[in-house]
Amino acid sequence: MSFQDPKYLNYLTSEQALADFALLIRFLKERSEARDSAVIAIGGSYGGMLAAWMRMKYPHVVVGALAASAPIWQFEELVPCNLYYQIVTNDFKKSGPGCAESINKTWSALNRMFKSDEGIRWLSGTFRLCAPLKSQDDAAGFKNWLSETWVNLAMVDYPYPADFLMPLPAWPIKEVCKYLRNPNLDDKQLLQNLFQAINVYYNYTGNTQCLNTSQTAVGSLDDLGWSYQACTEMVMPFCSDGITDMFEPQTWNFEAFSDDCYKQWGIRPRPKWITSVYGGKNINAASNIIFSNGGLDPWSVWR
Repeated sequence: MSFQDPKYLNYLTSEQALADFALLIRFLKERSEARDSAVIAIGGSYGGMLAAWMRMKYPHVVVGALAASAPIWQFEELVPCNLYYQIVTNDFKKSGPGCAESINKTWSALNRMFKSDEGIRWLSGTFRLCAPLKSQDDAAGFKNWLSETWVNLAMVDYPYPADFLMPLPAWPIKEVCKYLRNPNLDDKQLLQNLFQAINVYYNYTGNTQCLNTSQTAVGSLDDLGWSYQACTEMVMPFCSDGITDMFEPQTWNFEAFSDDCYKQWGIRPRPKWITSVYGGKNINAASNIIFSNGGLDPWSVWR
């Protein structure tokens, strides 16, 4: 019901979450007769940011924090907006020769295919799409779907089989890169290999009959709630240049982002709010916080 009435949804903020945790910890300590016990905040991703901010804002409640994959500097202009995509690209470069270069070549190949009805029909069939592509207007959505796939793979490139987002083998990017070794193929060969590559992510079990471009396997993460937060306080600038990264060039356009937020939620984002509330890079006054992440983690951009 929260998503149906703004009077409830406006409680969905990081500040409210931290206040809730502060009260919950106090309640649990009193109820379990552990008033003198020390508490450490632990979290990953958004939870990692909350863990770090919990220690900064409520040092009397938690004595320390373990903040994993916590991009507390991915706001305003604290880090370059394309650094995230550079790290994703490096993951693919490390996982196979020609892999990142092949992905980079697919964008122009897709643009050429989308120029004709025949090419659009070919793409729909080759990628076994549940909903066939209809026109050039579908190009942006299709390419965004592919971009999210590469990003998701980078986030779950674990050295062991896992199904956090999708059922995947160990080192899934290495499995993907087995199909993307030659960036110099013609368009159709390159894109046929691209389908085999994304099939590792969407159909590793072999049970998927068709690919749904409206699903990127983040539904279990409650991305609708995150969309609201991104449109209020969690404004993270992202961009790519296609040179230092393998993605199609895209500038950070705050005005367009703001318009999308207003269209979906009827609100305008506050791009400077997080840095104002939590200090941005000025966190010298904080203590006992461990920021942990792997070298392949795209969210290590905060460093």
